[in-house]
Amino acid sequence: MKKSAAFNLKIILGICFLLLAGSTYAHTINYALDKAPVSNVFWYYLKLGYMHILPNGFDHILFVTGLCLLNNKLSTILWQATAFTVAHSITLALSMKNIIVAPTAVVEPIIALSILFIAIENLLIAKLSPWRIMLVFMFGLIHGMGFASALNEIGLPSDKFFLSIFSFNVGVELGQMTIILAVFALIITPFKSIKNYKQAIVYPLSIIIASIAFYWTIERVFFV
Repeated sequence: MKKSAAFNLKIILGICFLLLAGSTYAHTINYALDKAPVSNVFWYYLKLGYMHILPNGFDHILFVTGLCLLNNKLSTILWQATAFTVAHSITLALSMKNIIVAPTAVVEPIIALSILFIAIENLLIAKLSPWRIMLVFMFGLIHGMGFASALNEIGLPSDKFFLSIFSFNVGVELGQMTIILAVFALIITPFKSIKNYKQAIVYPLSIIIASIAFYWTIERVFFV
């Protein structure tokens, strides 16, 4: 347990270093919505946030799915999802405000590694520990920078910054909740009571997720 905690602490410190290492940039302006009504801006960025998860965010889909596998209690999964949401909301806003950001070349491999780590942890540990919530929070900080990179390509209205960020985060959260509900409906609820649930369901799915994440890590480090 002490070795595991020390290993997790090293990961957290490493991520913190990377968060402070990036160069800053100013977000682009979405001139098409710069003078649009509040309702138009809200629904536009809510839809954009949702679509960034479903159907376009396959890496985020795998990350959230991985969070659901180790423990089949909805409350435990929601705690992890909440930590992830709070974290990515922080770095998304800070990045778009030109306060803190890490280069895409650093962020994208770490996002892949976060998926790989969660999947491997599903294979190696029997139950969640408080460190899992902390790690999910730290990984959420990195994912938030990934969101910022994508959102910066679209831009934000100059006078509706907080509304745009808020509605985008609401869309992301709705996308995450859709994934969680789908995992419960299609995987956890039908199969959680079968014999050897972990061996039959959790382990194979975690191996698939880990394999895809490992491929993404190599691809993003050496070929992107």
